[in-house]
Amino acid sequence: MTTIPSSPIDRPAPLADGVGVTPSIIPYESIRVPLRMRIANLIAIILPFAGIVAGGVLIWPLGFGWLYIALLVGGYLCTGIGVTAGFHRLFTHKSFETGRGVKFILGVLGSMAVEGPLLSWVATHRCHHQHSDRDDDPHSPHSFGGGLWRMLRGIWHAQMGWIISHKSPSFKKYVPDLEHDRMLRFIHAAFPLWVAVGLLIPALLGGLITLSWTGALLGFIWGGLIRVFFVHHVTWSVNSVCHIWGAQPYDCHDESRNNPIFGVLALGEGWHNNHHAFPTSARHGLKWWQFDASWLFIRTLMLLNLARNPRLPSKDRQISALRAG
Repeated sequence: MTTIPSSPIDRPAPLADGVGVTPSIIPYESIRVPLRMRIANLIAIILPFAGIVAGGVLIWPLGFGWLYIALLVGGYLCTGIGVTAGFHRLFTHKSFETGRGVKFILGVLGSMAVEGPLLSWVATHRCHHQHSDRDDDPHSPHSFGGGLWRMLRGIWHAQMGWIISHKSPSFKKYVPDLEHDRMLRFIHAAFPLWVAVGLLIPALLGGLITLSWTGALLGFIWGGLIRVFFVHHVTWSVNSVCHIWGAQPYDCHDESRNNPIFGVLALGEGWHNNHHAFPTSARHGLKWWQFDASWLFIRTLMLLNLARNPRLPSKDRQISALRAG
C-alpha cells in the first residue's frame, strides 16, 4: 500500500506519474471542437431525456417489472464503476495498479457510460484539477460571478453546458502517458462501438428473457437510454452540486465540497473535497461513515489479486490538510 507524500498539494494536476504540479508548469491549452462533435455531444444529452419520456409512455400500458429495474440498476453500477474506478481513479489519477485485462474492461465500461472517449475524458478531468474553480476550469459553476441568475448559469454550465463548449484540452499536454498505450488508444478510437454495445446488451437481454420484441424495446429504453441519463446527471452533478453544496473539511484552495447524497449516488465521487485534497487517493470516503462504493470495488479487486498498490493519504497528511478553524 502506497501513501501520498506529505508535502502540501496546491491545485495538483496528475500526470503520467500521478504527481501534482503547479499551474505554471502546464498552461491550459485548448483547440476548437469540430461542429459535428458538438452536435454529437448535444444529441448525447437530449437522447436520454427522450428515453425517459418514451419509457413512461410505453410502460404505462405495458406494465413494469423487476427485469427492467435489474437492467437499469445493473447497467448503472457497471458503467458507473467504469467511470469512477476506471476513467477517474485508474486512468486519470493512477490511484492503483492493475493488469491490462482489468484496464481494458474498465475502459470499455467507462466508454459505455457515453461521457466521451477515454483520452478526452481524462484530459478534461486533469485540466479541471489543474485550474479548479478558476478561469480555465472546463466546468466550474463559479465562472459567471455572483447573483442568483449568474449562479444558475454557472450550475447549468457545470452540469451540462460545458460539454458543448468550444474548448477541449490538449492531449499532448494532459494525456501523453495514455497516448503512448496502444490498447488505450484503441479503446478511445472505438468509442462509438462501445456506446452501441452498451445500448444493445440490455435490449438483447430484455428480448431473450421475455422472448418478445416489447421486452427488447423496454430493455433498450430502461437499461440503455434511461441508464445513460442517470449516469450522466449523477456524474455531472459532482461538477456542479459538489462545488456548491456540502462540507469543506480540507483547505483545497477551491470550492470542492463533500456532499453525502452524491457520495452514495456517484459511487463515492461525491466526497469531492476529500478528493481535491488528495487527488491521487484511491479512496475518496476517508471516514468510516463516508460510503465509497468505488473503493469497495477496488478493495475487491485487491482481494482477488487483480489490483495492487492503492495510493492512500497518511493520517498525518489528512490532519495537516484540515481547514483551519
